[in-house]
Amino acid sequence: MTSKNNLVRSLGLRYVVAIVIASVVGSGVYKKVAPMADGLHSSGWVLIAWVLAGLITLFGALSYAEITGLLAETGGEYAYFKKIYNRFFSFIYGWSLFTVANTAAISSIAYVCSESLNNILNLPQLFTSLATFTIGGVFYPFDNFTVKLIAIFIIIGLTMINTRTVKTGAGLGNALVLLVLFGIIIIIGFGLNSEGASISRSLSLHTTNGYSVTTSAIFTAMLAAFWAYQGWNNIGYIGGEVKNPHKVIPIGIAIGLGIIITIYLLINATYLSVLPIESFETLHTDGGKIAAVEVVRSFWGYNGAMFISFLIFITTLGCTHAQILTCARPYYAMAREGLFFAKIGNLNKSKVPQNALLIQGIWAAVLVLSGSFDQLTDMSIFAIFIFYGANGLGVFILRRTMPDAKRPYKAWGYPIIPAIYVIFCALFLVNTLYTRPREAVIGMVLMLSGIPVYFWLQKKYVQTDEQNQDFGMPEKD
Repeated sequence: MTSKNNLVRSLGLRYVVAIVIASVVGSGVYKKVAPMADGLHSSGWVLIAWVLAGLITLFGALSYAEITGLLAETGGEYAYFKKIYNRFFSFIYGWSLFTVANTAAISSIAYVCSESLNNILNLPQLFTSLATFTIGGVFYPFDNFTVKLIAIFIIIGLTMINTRTVKTGAGLGNALVLLVLFGIIIIIGFGLNSEGASISRSLSLHTTNGYSVTTSAIFTAMLAAFWAYQGWNNIGYIGGEVKNPHKVIPIGIAIGLGIIITIYLLINATYLSVLPIESFETLHTDGGKIAAVEVVRSFWGYNGAMFISFLIFITTLGCTHAQILTCARPYYAMAREGLFFAKIGNLNKSKVPQNALLIQGIWAAVLVLSGSFDQLTDMSIFAIFIFYGANGLGVFILRRTMPDAKRPYKAWGYPIIPAIYVIFCALFLVNTLYTRPREAVIGMVLMLSGIPVYFWLQKKYVQTDEQNQDFGMPEKD
């Protein structure tokens, strides 16, 4: 690469921890307790699902720490999979990030950010007469169009901010993270001490209406919880902009995840202490309401609802911002190797992959129009867990292919912890196919659409190299 297209290493541990937290703490911490309650019908089992999802996420992070400590580069798993597996698998991963995993995550978080802003401003609904218009009976682009339009504006605005220096974007993320953590601590403190709150109620394993908690129900509830934990590995995408990434990234992920798991358990215990499990089941059935808003409304009234709506807006704005900041980097890395559209591999004057950010923003805006919040999140989680499993398996492969390489960090509990993680990912995917077939199939179709694109790009790349050689030009890096 020329210096024109080299990224600048400017981010230290403080920024890394803030980006990890901002990338993860978004809409799920406020919304997902309702679908989990509807599936498990027990406060205690909801908390168990949160704990299990946190442990599995931690197992994945411990495995990831060894890989990123060994191979830290811009592009995250895209760069790692190329060395662990091959260019084809690496491309399919990057293509999946673009078509469904990362862009659907950006869309869904921006959607909740827009919902919370709309709760505050109470804006008029647009195109209500077209709300029932459908594409294939699956997509309703004009349903709740006001919220979708605001979400698109949020994505565009944050994309433009992130076309400036990476430190500008990271600095905004730091400020938003501090506001979010402060707001959540306030809710936990006042919620647990509110009239009628009961910790014993949140820990009860009693189920409503005699429901039985099945393994499949736990896995399905964890699908919702995993959305709340999604994004912990995004920091790997900007490895080329982190100082001493082989050490700083693993430490940052460990610190960030520890803070996140603690916060999630405390805030969900607060929700389930304030309101009975039946209230969350009703919220999920009725739809259109955010669980956290109703909890705070119950002990602070209208002003409380406005406070939590503003907090959700700040949280999801910060998370959308962090996702946009980090998620464009794999497309930049792909383009530099001839595996994405060539102009995506250029940097602007601020040494930021502006074109990658723009194409990501455009597709994320399209996905906002395509579906609802839960549909987008389920598609995203199904897609990404295929590659989470591949990540865990990569620890075993690298131990065999690079046995003597210097490893700043080694996967804790090897080989048991990585093996448990890989097996869980496989079971989780099977269960999702069974319980959420529509979202799983849509996600698979978008992922597999990359196969013809790969062979087209490969053919184009080979032809370009041959032409360069004919004219005495050097081959691409």
